[in-house]
Amino acid sequence: MLKYFSFLSISLAFVILTGCSGSQKIATLKPEPDDASPLIYDSNPSFINLPITVKLKDIENQTNTILNGLIYEDKNIEDDDIEIKIWKLAPIKIENDPANPNKKIKTILPLKANIKYRIGTKKMGIALYDTREFNLNGVITLSSEVALTNWKLNTKTEFKSLDWNESPTMTIFGKNMPITYLVNPAISIFKSKIEKQIDDAIEKSMDFKPNVLSALEKICTPFKMNDTFETWLRITPIEVYSTTAKLKNDLFLLDMGMKCNMETIVGKQPESKFNAHKIALKPIDKIPNQIAANIAAISTYADASKIMTQNFSGQVFGSGSKKVTVQNVAIWHKDSKMIIALDLLGTVNGTIYLTGFPQYNPKTKEIYFDKLDYVLDTKSKLQRTASWLAQGYIIKKMEESCRYSIQPNLEEGKKSMVSYLKNYSPLPGVFVNGKMEDIVFDKIQLTNQAIIAFIKINGTVNVSVDGLK
Repeated sequence: MLKYFSFLSISLAFVILTGCSGSQKIATLKPEPDDASPLIYDSNPSFINLPITVKLKDIENQTNTILNGLIYEDKNIEDDDIEIKIWKLAPIKIENDPANPNKKIKTILPLKANIKYRIGTKKMGIALYDTREFNLNGVITLSSEVALTNWKLNTKTEFKSLDWNESPTMTIFGKNMPITYLVNPAISIFKSKIEKQIDDAIEKSMDFKPNVLSALEKICTPFKMNDTFETWLRITPIEVYSTTAKLKNDLFLLDMGMKCNMETIVGKQPESKFNAHKIALKPIDKIPNQIAANIAAISTYADASKIMTQNFSGQVFGSGSKKVTVQNVAIWHKDSKMIIALDLLGTVNGTIYLTGFPQYNPKTKEIYFDKLDYVLDTKSKLQRTASWLAQGYIIKKMEESCRYSIQPNLEEGKKSMVSYLKNYSPLPGVFVNGKMEDIVFDKIQLTNQAIIAFIKINGTVNVSVDGLK
């Protein structure tokens, strides 16, 4: 009997010791996250310069494409006794008007004209007419004021002169007789038609909207700034501004600016928010050169959890035989606080929950969780089953890894943007240039889906449209 008792005592002791040295399962209550809702946050708009540079040669080429061959025809001889056909004889030339430099453009139009002029009268219902036909060729010079209206370059063209290569004559009774007195009335009729033809052709060829919107659509496609952290820059336009069109030497200049929201998003590629139908062109006197970019750095809780899980990799908490490792981290928002769930493996198995307030440390440039503590239910269960884990120095050690650094991502993004701002061309004729200065932290805002850090970057971003392709 004594032997049996001794054996039982030894067995119980072994079981107790084995139980003490083995793993303990802890079951804590999960603080449920707030109800999910759309990601809505307060954002401050940014401004991007959109200077458009178009060579007068481009306007010339476009105008020549539209005005080709027969450019004017008047078939009705009954109304004014004149029937006219006008052809473009050679390519049109468009240049800065030396009489009004940097204010007007001069258009030189070589033409060939076929004119039928009817002489005579109609008496007692009998027509007594003699119709003469003659061909002329010469050069028309026109001067145009330039303006921009509703995305289009508009010109107000004025007929200046018509220089004939040969003096207009017509054979009458075997002699070449000057007929300038006949041609001049014809000129007064068709000159307003030619002016309108030039204005219509330039307006049609100089419609900036398709080019500008194509450029903006490319620019507003989310741009991957960093592969390691999967950071994306997304630009969403709000309004587009334009100054008065200007001429400078052989260039047509138009300063445009875009009011937009800029976001840095961590995770998978976000969708573009570009909507061409919602963009309106508004006139403005001056576009600022120095621009403050207000960027919302959005980190979803799922993506922040992944990075924090990496922070805990390879770390052991505790000492001696009482140790745990963190296998996975999940964070979410509840009642203006952050809940941090740590899945433990080791002396204690299960999930424990911490709570804290996100803050930004300007020295370390990190987002961390201030006043980190165990959720009440977690604390009470740890004190009963694993008091060593509930001690302050353990949570302090864990706190070191409960950090989510957005700043390195943004710094990497800034480096990537340097290449983006060095003549980056999303499509032919469109170039992005600029410079970025220091990143300044602004504030943190919590939503039900993400941590949003707002930062400010001073600098310039220019998107130039060089010509019309």
